[in-house]
Amino acid sequence: MFRELTRKKQQLSIAECKAILNNELRGVLAVNGEGGYPYALPINYYFDEESNKIYFHSGKVGHKMDAIATSDKVSFCVYDKGVQKEGHWSLNVKSVVIFGRIRVVNDWTEELMVAFSKRFTSDTEYIFNEIAQYKRNTVVLCLEIESMTGKLVNEA
Repeated sequence: MFRELTRKKQQLSIAECKAILNNELRGVLAVNGEGGYPYALPINYYFDEESNKIYFHSGKVGHKMDAIATSDKVSFCVYDKGVQKEGHWSLNVKSVVIFGRIRVVNDWTEELMVAFSKRFTSDTEYIFNEIAQYKRNTVVLCLEIESMTGKLVNEA
């Protein structure tokens, strides 16, 4: 059902894809928006390598949540900072594209949100204050990965 990479020489291994998901902080989530238009937004995330799932946090209302309520099929793209070969203008980027289904996690735990937050800060007092302050207005989303491919994008 999911396409294979055309440029197989540029394909990344699953281990390389997981390394990118573990090291980068943000990606672009694309949902099926209103009127058939895609809606893509930059978003931070937490990759749980053990369960092979990606978690997001969100407000309870808005364009993204309306789209997810209509269709649970999404794609998610993460790319690294890239490297520039000496003497070249081009940037070589490693990217990961994921397809899957997303759902609201009704029984999310504080432990999950702490793990999520520790990607951004080690200040546990700050983390627990944020969780306490925003818990009532926060939704946790879980992306169940159905397909994951990665490639080296070589611009030159």
